[in-house]
Amino acid sequence: MKNVIIYTDGACSGNPGKGGYGVVLLYGSARKELSGGFYETTNNRMEVLAVIKGLEALKEPCNVVLYSDSKYVVDAIEKGWAEKWKKNNWYRNKSEKASNVDLWERLLALLQKHTVRLQWVKGHADNPENERCDELARQAILSGNLQRDDNYRCK
Repeated sequence: MKNVIIYTDGACSGNPGKGGYGVVLLYGSARKELSGGFYETTNNRMEVLAVIKGLEALKEPCNVVLYSDSKYVVDAIEKGWAEKWKKNNWYRNKSEKASNVDLWERLLALLQKHTVRLQWVKGHADNPENERCDELARQAILSGNLQRDDNYRCK
């Protein structure tokens, strides 16, 4: 399998508010950048969606080291929380429904296809690729080319 490095970030202007994601994929000397934005969403949704978009861009199963500055994403996968939520019919505990179920379902399926090691990286700490992802996400918000996040629901 190919070894790929992926950096991801999500951003929101207001939370909820306009949101965007940014992704940098690195394979050998090849580089690919992805971004997109939504006119009403949350920061956590954009963080999870960035990871999904990065993994969906891979054309075949790969070994992936994926860097994210989102503890929400990294901990939910690395600590097994998302799998537990799924086993509990998408409840975090006996009374609290998990958020962003649509995205977690997509992400868990992608994690079955690829071998992924998530690595938390401190945001806004002079990591060039993480900073680039943040820039891509913020540019997407400002682009005016925003989509509807069909599964986002205001509470």
